[in-house]
Amino acid sequence: MPRASAAAAAETARAILIAATDLFAESGFAGVSLDDVATAAEVTRGAVYHHYASKAGLFRSVAARLQADVAESVVSAAETQSDDPREQLRAGCHAFVDAITHGPAVRVLLVDAPAQFGWAEWRSLDAENSEVHLREALASVGVDPEILDALTAQLSGAMNEAALWIAQHPDAESRRSAHSALDLILDAVAH
Repeated sequence: MPRASAAAAAETARAILIAATDLFAESGFAGVSLDDVATAAEVTRGAVYHHYASKAGLFRSVAARLQADVAESVVSAAETQSDDPREQLRAGCHAFVDAITHGPAVRVLLVDAPAQFGWAEWRSLDAENSEVHLREALASVGVDPEILDALTAQLSGAMNEAALWIAQHPDAESRRSAHSALDLILDAVAH
């Protein structure tokens, strides 16, 4: 029997990733089996193993894709803002909080990923995506290089905590409050 084309293999991997994202967002890591993913993606369990090796490997791929999506939202928001680096920083930070608290990112990135990966790996995934853009934005507004890394870590932590708080208080007023508090922090950072 001929092997599937590269395009067909890529489409199968994509279908598995989409199905797994939806399932992990709905049921959490512990509540999803690879059989569930295979059924939802309309593939065999062997296809899931072929593309992702294990449930943990599949979950890492889902989390990495979601982290990249959040980072893309940050960059898009900043780039569509004015040419003012301060306004770009503000737009990107607000986009981060919104992107990570909507859809599957909430459960996967804020709840299950830290528990499944451990803090160091979760931070590394964040650092490879959104945090790198935050560091660049802070540098562009003139943050002293001596405190750039520390400020990046602290502002990133504040936004992650705001996202967790929004996830626990999913009403519109809490979201507005979190964004108002973020503005106060950004006013102090990028004065």
